[in-house]
Amino acid sequence: MAPPPSDMVWNTFPRVIPKSREGAFPLAFHRRLPGYEPTPIVELTDLAGEIGIGRITAKIETTRLGLPAFKILGASWAIYRELCRRLRGIEERWESLDDLRRQILPLGELTFVAATDGNHGRAVAYMARQLGQGAHILVPAGMVPARIEAIESEGATVEIVDGTYDDAIVASAALLDESHLVISDTAWEGYQEVPRDAISGYSTIFAEVAEQLGDAPTQLFIQMGVGALGAAAILASRPWKAKVVSVEPKDAACILASIREKELTEVPGPHRSIMAGLNCGIPSPIAWLLLQTGIDLALAIPDDAARSTMRMLADAGVVAGETGAAGLAGLMSLAASPNWPEIRKRLKLDASSHVLVIITEGATDPAAWEAITGRRLP
Repeated sequence: MAPPPSDMVWNTFPRVIPKSREGAFPLAFHRRLPGYEPTPIVELTDLAGEIGIGRITAKIETTRLGLPAFKILGASWAIYRELCRRLRGIEERWESLDDLRRQILPLGELTFVAATDGNHGRAVAYMARQLGQGAHILVPAGMVPARIEAIESEGATVEIVDGTYDDAIVASAALLDESHLVISDTAWEGYQEVPRDAISGYSTIFAEVAEQLGDAPTQLFIQMGVGALGAAAILASRPWKAKVVSVEPKDAACILASIREKELTEVPGPHRSIMAGLNCGIPSPIAWLLLQTGIDLALAIPDDAARSTMRMLADAGVVAGETGAAGLAGLMSLAASPNWPEIRKRLKLDASSHVLVIITEGATDPAAWEAITGRRLP
């Protein structure tokens, strides 16, 4: 059993979830990309029985379009929409990436820029390579070599920023010009369209879930960095009327802090959680508009919760990285809490519940995965 959470805050904002405006457009786009297929779902029956709830379903995003994480969904859609804004009329004139590559030739040589803790940057670099363009990826100091090498394997230039992920975001924003397209899933003043598109891109996960599941989830446990995936989950939860729990590392819990303070709140770094993709100091303002009224419970967990859950998932045959395991780690941490009976009641977790978690990445640091689980990668 995972250790109990280090902090939790019940949201007292009125729950208001706007309707998504994107419809099926991101899913239709992703279906045109090479290698597209819906990622699988896995029933975690033993874990559900262990904590006394009806069903836990895991959506496995460890092999998405040839990459080991879900981020390609947001990055690819955001890049596409930005290209469409720069070159009107290309939307209906392509069937393959080769067609799209030819359509964007009038834009000349472009460089896609992104700040990343690993997966988003690799996804941006992958799309740049697919489109015959360059990529400049900025990473915080201390990123593990395996994640840097993975980004470089896509042909990108990697720049190490002496600071945190948030410092890398600032440095990436300074590179924006006519030939450098910044592709970020977090927003700042004057930069909102691209991160809004990234959120929309993640809707493909939940559109697939709606097709794959026999019944609607009743609770979503979603790991949060800047909150883009969480915002997409909240939009998806509207027809399901599901409760949403945000899960963050205890020393980078900027969404929890914002819920507690009832305003956008920064948690200063350094952020050193092993859940590298969640080491963010401030939520995206675009995502916050949805998070503040769509989250039911904000939760912060210690790194040991992620480690314990990675081992549980490995026992169930699922290879999950530290960030990938975080959503489920939140649920298992709550179940280990002395307040579990009260939490169950408030979240309506019982024998009729159907919890959805997203395994957002595979073993992006293979050495760490093997050390934590005591297993060899398959």
